Amino acid sequence: MEPEILKVSAQSRPGAVAGAIAGTIREKGRVEVHAIGAGAVNQAVKAIAIASRYLSTNGIEIVCIPAFTDIVINDEERTAVKLTVESRHRME
Repeated sequence: MEPEILKVSAQSRPGAVAGAIAGTIREKGRVEVHAIGAGAVNQAVKAIAIASRYLSTNGIEIVCIPAFTDIVINDEERTAVKLTVESRHRME
């Protein structure tokens, strides 16, 4: 099963992205957050921190695993930061 992918830009609102992360974690237990550039990575990390707070009220702890991934945008290959977020105790 392919993971849900959320694409974050420097203009993304961390609270809105956090809601999407929390919803996906509750539903599927895992989500990938992709960001290109320092501003986008900053917004993504803030969103993950906010989502962690949202989820903690339901007793769900998350972990974040950073990596690089290559993606294609407008026929051009770019390197993105991939932040895999999943519940600490996987919900299967």
